[in-house]
Amino acid sequence: MDIAKLERLAREIRLRDLKAVFDAGAGHIGGEMSVIDILTALYFRVLKVWPEQPKHPERDRFVLSKGHTACALYVTLAKKGFIPEEEIATFLKPHSRLNGHPNCNKVPGVETNTGPLGHGLPVAVGMAKAAKLSGASYRTYVVTGDGEMQEGSNWEAIMAAAQFKLDNLTLIIDHNRFQQGASLSDTNALAPLRPKLEAFGWEVTEINGNEMKEVVSALEHRTSRPHGIVAHTNKGHGISFMQDRVDWHHKVPSKEQYEVAVAELSEAL
Repeated sequence: MDIAKLERLAREIRLRDLKAVFDAGAGHIGGEMSVIDILTALYFRVLKVWPEQPKHPERDRFVLSKGHTACALYVTLAKKGFIPEEEIATFLKPHSRLNGHPNCNKVPGVETNTGPLGHGLPVAVGMAKAAKLSGASYRTYVVTGDGEMQEGSNWEAIMAAAQFKLDNLTLIIDHNRFQQGASLSDTNALAPLRPKLEAFGWEVTEINGNEMKEVVSALEHRTSRPHGIVAHTNKGHGISFMQDRVDWHHKVPSKEQYEVAVAELSEAL
């Protein structure tokens, strides 16, 4: 899929995500808006996956470590054909398999359960190492939040990936500068992230994570080392009153705010 089509699809995913969160009365819309360009590029340009065979042994692996943004993943999986698009309407409803965090036992296309932050990258390192041990050709991609990078388990995994020379592993950090309740700089000022990853032996690409051309170029880059992508994004991207506002980590728009957001996202279509 070319860049223009990916950009349009990302806007459609944002609109559907917005409606799902509004209808459910819950969600993590700020971080969902920031990560959607990355998810769109992965599933519609980069990942080697087959929705009709979600457990195909040669599939690429993707782990959404920031599992609280599950709704964005569900909408993307639905657009790709892993689950019916009409099922998005069941998000967070009783007995729905579309819970607030992804469940690999319920949702086709989800590789591992995520939610407790700091778990996804270690699991992804294991997947990439398994491919090396078995001679498999699949690649592993993982998205973390920047606040999540405060977890020590991530840095242990980063050390291990360098030690094992996992050139089949790509980490994308959704660097939207905010986490629950505060900015990253006020909580634990990890930035700049690039020199820290490089110090552990990773090759690092720094991009605008809401600019599709840059996202695609970085995801398609190949290196002889583990690859880290520091994706500078905007929390609440695409919706003016949400953008770069910490209170939109898991706030739900009112009816009036919802209508404004729909109008802004639709205008770009």
